Amino acid sequence: MSKPTVDPTSNSKTGPAVPVNFLRPIIQADLDSGKHTQIVTRFPPEPNGYLHIGHAKSICVNFGLAQEFGGVTHLRFDDTNPAKEDQEYIDAIESDVKWLGFEWAGEVRYASQYFDQLHDWAVELIKAGKAYVCDLTPEQAKEYRGSLTEPGKDSPFRDRSVEENLDLFARMRAGEFADGARVLRAKIDMASPNMNLRDPIMYRIRHAHHHQTGDKWCIYPNYDFTHGQSDAIEGITHSICTLEFESHRPLYEWFLEHLPVPAQPRQYEFSRLNLNYTITSKRKLKQLVDEKHVNGWDDPRMSTLSGFRRRGYTPKSIRNFCEMVGTNRSDGVVDFGMLEFSIRDDLDHSAPRAMCVLRPLKVVITNYPQDKVENLELPCHPKEDMGVRVLPFAREIYIDREDFMEEPPKGYKRLEPAGEVRLRGSYVIRADEAIKDADGNIVELHCSYDPETLGKNPEGRKVKGVVHWVPAAASVECEVRLYDRLFRSPNPEKAEDSASFLDNINPDSLQVLTGCRAEPSLGNAQPEDRFQFEREGYFCADIKDSKPGRPVFNRTVTLRDSWGQ
Repeated sequence: MSKPTVDPTSNSKTGPAVPVNFLRPIIQADLDSGKHTQIVTRFPPEPNGYLHIGHAKSICVNFGLAQEFGGVTHLRFDDTNPAKEDQEYIDAIESDVKWLGFEWAGEVRYASQYFDQLHDWAVELIKAGKAYVCDLTPEQAKEYRGSLTEPGKDSPFRDRSVEENLDLFARMRAGEFADGARVLRAKIDMASPNMNLRDPIMYRIRHAHHHQTGDKWCIYPNYDFTHGQSDAIEGITHSICTLEFESHRPLYEWFLEHLPVPAQPRQYEFSRLNLNYTITSKRKLKQLVDEKHVNGWDDPRMSTLSGFRRRGYTPKSIRNFCEMVGTNRSDGVVDFGMLEFSIRDDLDHSAPRAMCVLRPLKVVITNYPQDKVENLELPCHPKEDMGVRVLPFAREIYIDREDFMEEPPKGYKRLEPAGEVRLRGSYVIRADEAIKDADGNIVELHCSYDPETLGKNPEGRKVKGVVHWVPAAASVECEVRLYDRLFRSPNPEKAEDSASFLDNINPDSLQVLTGCRAEPSLGNAQPEDRFQFEREGYFCADIKDSKPGRPVFNRTVTLRDSWGQ
């Protein structure tokens, strides 16, 4: 498990330790020196899937640093591969960024807005003898590229004349050639120890309709050629990305050096967020969706931000989690329990309390008047000022089946034959008789109550247990979905006993309970309303399926970390 890193320069006498972010002093120095008067960062997702928890860290780093230092952040879609992109993903990404609590500067930007300029710059590189059209097949190109221990070989098309390259590139753009027939490559160094500098591809032929530019283009620039120039066009000062792009930085700088760009952004890399028990590969997340192992990108078991949102996680909890993890250059794996700690900590203060019986067992209080109803007032929160809610108490109530046992184990502190418990915020009751069906299953309890125990302890005896309950007549029927971690293994992709990450799917990651009974106040729950169900955990009214009067609740997290036991 990776522990949160803290700033060693912090002073415990003046305040709590601040999680490390190595970029803070860099940005401060740039501002102090006058190198930049305002920082401009960017978040450049590919619109080929939904954002996941790893993206949340990148969002918090880029938007958070800009906010902290009075700068701005651009949202720019890296839309250079139309075959895999979709408007659905664009809409979802915009929604996720806003949900996390961030606003981008100006309009949403697209790399495709710069296609004309990028094309013109590619032509300039051809004219300067720094780019050429290559006819090698992908298999041949791989062979020519060499390896980490062997240098690559020059393509036989590397020495084409400028005129021939200009002609072929123009014909590529005109749609004369089939997909994959030719590419445009930068002419750098096939013997470079950095594989990214071995004449990287700048343009590929793709006859695909683009969601922004339509059918204007049939050649599309690749990421490495697009990214740095887009940063320069937008005046990005600090291009912050994850460590896997560190080896791409020399290429990022090569293009900026050899083109007449309007600015010189600087790339910085930080360690990506690796969270155990999760998958963050977009390809594999899409596979989970496409093969229906989950119910869509926003399934509450998914590591997507929309999944966490639907499960009941708050933007604050995810922002706090990303801050706790810190921003450094050391790779590590963060324990999922840290994320669960963050949401528990937030909801403990912000979620009103309520009672919901997940597995109802009817209780008839035989000595309580049949027509009597008492409206009991219970606080909505034990510490925060959230007011009170009213709970009708009557002759018939529901408790959870697990709160009564005929032959309880030692230390059992709930209801048992002739035993007593307190009903939360109400009276002490005693179990007198268990009513059973023909198969011997308990279907009803007959109990008696002590009318002198409302708000006070009984005299002469000690009642150890407290159980939750709801009124039978006034309670609201609801569906409760108990979500757990989607994978059984801490590292689903590399578990020794599996051939595929799919082998590690937790078969108990979702349990749907119908016929649950909730206290009356929950009947008006709105989608995304969050509650602590006393003794059960934290729950959220489902965004899609929950309706007033017919609530559906998703378990966000248990009250305690059961995985660590």
